[in-house]
Amino acid sequence: MTGTGIFSSLETLARVSDAKSRSISAENRTGAKSGGGREPPPTDAAGRPAGPARELGRGWKTHPSDRIAPGETLCLADIEGPGSIQHIWMTPTGETRTSILRIYYDGAAQPAVECPLGDFFASPWTGREHFAPIRSLAVCVNPGSAFNCYWPMPFRHRFRMTLENLSPREEKTLYYQIDYALGALPEDAAYFHAQFRRSQPPPDGVHTLLDGVRGKGHYVGTALAWQVNHNGWWGEGEIKFYLDGDADPDVSGGACIGGSTGFPTICGTGTEDYFCGSYNFENVAQHRYEPFTGPYTGMPLVVCPDGLYQANQRFSLYRWHLCDPIRFGENLKVTIQALGWRSGGRFHKRADDIASVAFWYQLPPAAPFPPLPDADGLEII
Repeated sequence: MTGTGIFSSLETLARVSDAKSRSISAENRTGAKSGGGREPPPTDAAGRPAGPARELGRGWKTHPSDRIAPGETLCLADIEGPGSIQHIWMTPTGETRTSILRIYYDGAAQPAVECPLGDFFASPWTGREHFAPIRSLAVCVNPGSAFNCYWPMPFRHRFRMTLENLSPREEKTLYYQIDYALGALPEDAAYFHAQFRRSQPPPDGVHTLLDGVRGKGHYVGTALAWQVNHNGWWGEGEIKFYLDGDADPDVSGGACIGGSTGFPTICGTGTEDYFCGSYNFENVAQHRYEPFTGPYTGMPLVVCPDGLYQANQRFSLYRWHLCDPIRFGENLKVTIQALGWRSGGRFHKRADDIASVAFWYQLPPAAPFPPLPDADGLEII
């Protein structure tokens, strides 16, 4: 018996299917069968072949990358379905906070994925010196600046991916490959979504990762960029998942607990606890934070002050709900508190800089995203 071949795992890998494997890159922009490596070498002003492959000709790495001018949007993929994206590899240049990745399904005018490129790959602190290795199942960041993701992205009619260069001055070069399969989808296949948000500082000490989600689906991941703006430990805050109408009023009769609309169904016990760590992510012997990266969770990078211009500690964290997705049937809101210690053994609401990407799957229709910040609003300062 053959399977659809659209979704693969070790359990299904031995099953033969009728799915068609395709791939888009700068060497095959459409992903067409027999469409790769067809472009001839570029020419100089006199019309002569130029570039590294000028003597070898077509088929010898004549166009491995694309450039994106300031203010320009490059369409990376425009695919007719049904099918599913299986793997994305990218290696960008320049400031990744001003490179905006967007994904649209089935002709929708609004994106289902909209976030800065580095944040999407759990690498928010821009610049190659801040691209720490990540060895997770959903996202891998390999030496150099090699971003990889393995989130399945099914689509029924059309898949379109773009990258916008918001920088007013910097031209960017992008190497990329988008691997996908064409074939029938199961009826219950939901659409992959990712949304970026930033709080500078979190209003009333609460950063909203996701709100306004309507419909049926499941939450599958969180990536955080956390800049510390106070002394002391920063990770006492609880993450809260408000599912399917959680809206009980605070017992005080006033403001609701945690700056939200009521009591959550799922309430964590601390920021480092949610990211599957404990006790400040501390290496006790060395008395310092200990970065780590694993299949489902990680804190791959800790950026320390340099004694001159880099004045704040910064952390990147991820948590993938691959084995424990948070399921919702009607609506979803997710928040995390910025909570730390002050004198006398008391908590205080922190004024840190928190940026996040929330990842989830849902059935259509999806609600519009809040407006993305402009280039100044995205800048890391």
